[in-house]
Amino acid sequence: MPGFIGQVRALPANAFVRSSPDPTYADGDDSTWTTVDWPSLTRSETVLGRRVNVVDTGPPTTSDRSGPPLLFVHGLGGLWQNWLLNIPAFMRTHRVIAPDLPGFGRSEMPSGRISIQGFARVIDALCDQLEIDSPVIVGNSMGGFVGAEVALAFPTRVARLVLISAAGISVETLWREPIMALGRLLAVGTTRAGVRQLPVVSRPRLRRAALQIVVRYPERLSLPLATELVGGPGTRGFVGGLDAVLGYSFRDRLPEIEIPTLIVWGRNDILIPVDDGYEFQRLIGPNARLEIFDDTGHLAMLERPSRFNALLDEFIHS
Repeated sequence: MPGFIGQVRALPANAFVRSSPDPTYADGDDSTWTTVDWPSLTRSETVLGRRVNVVDTGPPTTSDRSGPPLLFVHGLGGLWQNWLLNIPAFMRTHRVIAPDLPGFGRSEMPSGRISIQGFARVIDALCDQLEIDSPVIVGNSMGGFVGAEVALAFPTRVARLVLISAAGISVETLWREPIMALGRLLAVGTTRAGVRQLPVVSRPRLRRAALQIVVRYPERLSLPLATELVGGPGTRGFVGGLDAVLGYSFRDRLPEIEIPTLIVWGRNDILIPVDDGYEFQRLIGPNARLEIFDDTGHLAMLERPSRFNALLDEFIHS
């Protein structure tokens, strides 16, 4: 599942207590992305000796309010499609890049062991290869972990940083072996094509059961969008990515991030508690701004796309 980090912890008291969502929940318009010619924007780049699948929208088509390049980084078990409701909102005014991380989607596995540092090196090298200077990096879950690592390891690379329910804080306190065992079980037999053929996506109640851990109201997602979100644990890099998230800490280095940072969190996030958002803000310091989305889970950019896109636009141009 997108952004899954397999955390074994006591769930928040309100984790599964749900009311009817307000009208701004799942207010994305599928026509904004189903009408895009994605194959024409997608290609394979050789980065550090391995093929990386990347969506690249190219130069903006209008100079009005044009801004820096945007680089979206998905989470563990995710794909570039995690940004389907966000890329179209910015592609007219920004060059937008959305790769599949090595081992995920259509990207090859890395040559060595999967690591957060390795993902960061791939993002840095991809920017060099695509001649992208000072992008705004937007990362969800593990992608936020990677984005923050890029900002730390390559401080002149990133102009601004956006962390959406980012991993990297409370993972330090988790029990590694039980989580890895759970991750391996989830990965077995969960190929993307196979899951799509099951009634999980097409039936609202089953959709809720499959996606509840990452989305507050899965049944409110459209069928086309939900179809793009299932099957992530079956990707080749899932178990290695889970191991990378659990085996690396950068808490002590977060105060070194000096660029403007926007932190976005769903108050009802089951995977990564909202307390982590406050901790990211505290550790990064005065350059960090925290926005909490009420009645929202782990994928704020898909659950409340209109609010998120407006917030990102304001942050970029402020």
